[in-house]
Amino acid sequence: MNYFITGATGFIGSHLLARLAKRSGNFYLLARSDNAEQKLQLLIEKHQLPADRFHLVTGSITETNLGLSSKTISELTGKITHFYHLAAIYDLEADEEALKRANIEGTENCVRMAERLQAKCFHHVSSIAVAGQFRGWFREDMLDQATGLDHPYFSTKHESEKIVQQSCTIPWRVYRPGIVVGHSKTGEAERIDGPYYFFKIIQKLRQALPEWMPLLGLEGGRLNIVPVDYVADTIDHISHLEDLDQQCFHVVDPDPYRAGEVINLFAQAGHAPRMAMRFDMRLLNMVPSHLWKQLAHLPVLERFIDAISQEIRVPKDALSMFNYPTQFDCTNTLQALEGSNITCPRLSEYAAPIWDYWERNLDPDLHVEKSLKGCVAGKVIAITGASSGIGYTTAIKLAKTDAKLVLIARDLERLQQTRNEIERLGGHAAIYQCDLSKDEPAQETLELIKQHHGSIDILINNAGRSIRRSVVNSVDRLHDYERTMQINYFGALRMIMGTLPGMLEKEAGHIINISSIAVLTNQPRFSAYAASKAALDSFTRTAGAELCGQGVHFTTINMPLVETPMIADHYRQAKGGIPLLTSEEAADLIIKAIIEKPKRIATKLGLFAALVHGVYPKLGELVMNAGFNISPDSDDPERDSQQPKEHTPDVVALSSLIREIHM
Repeated sequence: MNYFITGATGFIGSHLLARLAKRSGNFYLLARSDNAEQKLQLLIEKHQLPADRFHLVTGSITETNLGLSSKTISELTGKITHFYHLAAIYDLEADEEALKRANIEGTENCVRMAERLQAKCFHHVSSIAVAGQFRGWFREDMLDQATGLDHPYFSTKHESEKIVQQSCTIPWRVYRPGIVVGHSKTGEAERIDGPYYFFKIIQKLRQALPEWMPLLGLEGGRLNIVPVDYVADTIDHISHLEDLDQQCFHVVDPDPYRAGEVINLFAQAGHAPRMAMRFDMRLLNMVPSHLWKQLAHLPVLERFIDAISQEIRVPKDALSMFNYPTQFDCTNTLQALEGSNITCPRLSEYAAPIWDYWERNLDPDLHVEKSLKGCVAGKVIAITGASSGIGYTTAIKLAKTDAKLVLIARDLERLQQTRNEIERLGGHAAIYQCDLSKDEPAQETLELIKQHHGSIDILINNAGRSIRRSVVNSVDRLHDYERTMQINYFGALRMIMGTLPGMLEKEAGHIINISSIAVLTNQPRFSAYAASKAALDSFTRTAGAELCGQGVHFTTINMPLVETPMIADHYRQAKGGIPLLTSEEAADLIIKAIIEKPKRIATKLGLFAALVHGVYPKLGELVMNAGFNISPDSDDPERDSQQPKEHTPDVVALSSLIREIHM
């Protein structure tokens, strides 16, 4: 037997080739890419295949005669027993014209060549996509009954199979695999599609919530998922049986799981929380289809769906498949496999290796530039409050990244020292002395920055003022609240408003606001400070909602208590003192924000405190009051001293309890 195969180095093709190679005969593999020979060599080495039986044939399914020379056609005529056509575009996001060329014209060219070579049988690897959005059971002898073929992928796969069934003059067999995932034993796969699109959501849930937490979710249609080894075994076996020509075979799971069950299985494999209650999306079927189509084309809804799709990294078309309405009968396949020991494994049996291989090899974040230098090289980064503390440490960490640093602070002497240190490390920095709490100097500085550097790429609003004083002791000190608002809120706002136009013009920018855990915990004695930071947080949420579709990202860092000059008067270190974050650790959070661009960075304590205040505000108030009562005000005349303060036993006990959590 001799074999002619298109798409032999592809995902399904490579697994099928490894099985076919166990049979006698030569293999003629159509290849159009320059690296096909390298792929074939890797395949031969991986599966220990006999290299002398493989022959690469240069050509393309989109060319007339597949691009084969007359000599090659003459040599192969009458010698091909099995012609396998696997080459196609299996991508919901592919261009419609590309899909037509590869799937329709490519199949037409392959059928004609198989006829010309006088192949004994033409094996067409199709897809369950030929059914479109058919509601109900789709049998193996059905094709014209397909409905909902609006998507180019569905329509081109449907038309390509129709070419085989209606115009192929030699014996043919059609195989319709389900949603193909990795190997059931190793999890090995080549690309992300189908259920893989939802893995990132599962991973993010795992990072945010404990595994035991029950979730509410959705239940959709049945997703017919099959591992690639089952697909290859089935096609190999059925294609060599006698008396099965002119038939179609559904290579599917006879009893597929529903979409919600699929997500739960992979969540279990990834140690993520699962959906304990799922709302059945079939209830939406009661809404007339024409009404859904009208709603889907509303501009506001289209923009919303686009934004959601981009945020969770799931293509819009994949989202629509969640409530897939079609089930597939596989009677022909099951009858052909009788006595072969080939059965489709249950997804519950191989979800773990599928997840494991994805997380180790296919997770998109593995291939995203995660080095700081790769993220900021050549970019203009403005840092306020850069002469000391968190701002200084962040600037030093950015010194070797080839970023163009713009440092802003009130203390010119310290700014110069910071610049000297950056230049000693090989970096570049421009310094600007400015009091951002005053409007005129801030505007002048922003204009100078624009003249010297153009637009800002990353803005780090770090400059701030902290005042620790109880409300009772502040009744005659309204200026405390005014001072904190001027720098913590209005100062940051001046920088944002001054840099935002340039970011919008480029449709790219990142604004990082250094907020405080006090906003989440409602920390006593910090009413002035927390209120000013809360104002900035609220502005950030509102601005982010307006600008997220224009390339401008906002990140809020609810910074824990950090050992900086700003709080030196409030928390002097003493035996058993309150644990503080170092400037190095705080700067690392800013670096994380630059690289990952999250919406918020906060400690688990901060998030838990916000949850308590949201769900049971009185309990949160009582807890904070207990903390308020065990320590005095900073400016208590009876307790104030120039010497380091000895903390009370209550404070020491509380510090021991929260030592691993920066308060």
